[in-house]
Amino acid sequence: MPTPQNRVILASASQVRAKLLTAAGVPHIVEPANVDEDEIKQALRLEGAPVDYVAETLAETKAQQISQRHSDALIIGADQTLALGDRLFDKPPDLAAARNQLVTLRGEQHTLHAAVCVVRAGQRIWHTNVPAHLTVREFSNEFLDAYLDAVGDAACRSVGAYQLEGWGAQLFARIDGDYFTILGLPLLPLLDFLRGHRIVLP
Repeated sequence: MPTPQNRVILASASQVRAKLLTAAGVPHIVEPANVDEDEIKQALRLEGAPVDYVAETLAETKAQQISQRHSDALIIGADQTLALGDRLFDKPPDLAAARNQLVTLRGEQHTLHAAVCVVRAGQRIWHTNVPAHLTVREFSNEFLDAYLDAVGDAACRSVGAYQLEGWGAQLFARIDGDYFTILGLPLLPLLDFLRGHRIVLP
């Protein structure tokens, strides 16, 4: 039975992140944070904040919010941003936007920044931000139509309009980076931190 001191709460609504923690044997509960991500992103963009800092800020903001209700628990906040050069992308609101986004990314290399932050009692005690670089192939319009027909609204649930563990793998010519990072959670460094706190065995 977890004690308050070793209880882990994932402050994210992402089913993928929760599944990654479960599959890795990390005991946790899920309590999604309710933060206005668009407002935070807009403010940071106006300040000229780097895209990796945007991901870090969102991850910590989520964890801090849940920590207010569970001060003794370890709160994991996570977020991911996608940048094509200086342009920052958001989750597409609909399939038409997903199509336009994928057309923009076609033939280009973009960067995913996956940030994770752990907060206890309102204090950030650990964080990391791991980039991955992905090169989208010059796919045909016929493939794009087939892809969007196959994945449907799932294309709108990720910042890149793809899930690498499914049909999205066919979008790419090259990937440089950690698989878990691309899924949205730098799992290996997080597990190393959790071992240090005896959440998982060393």
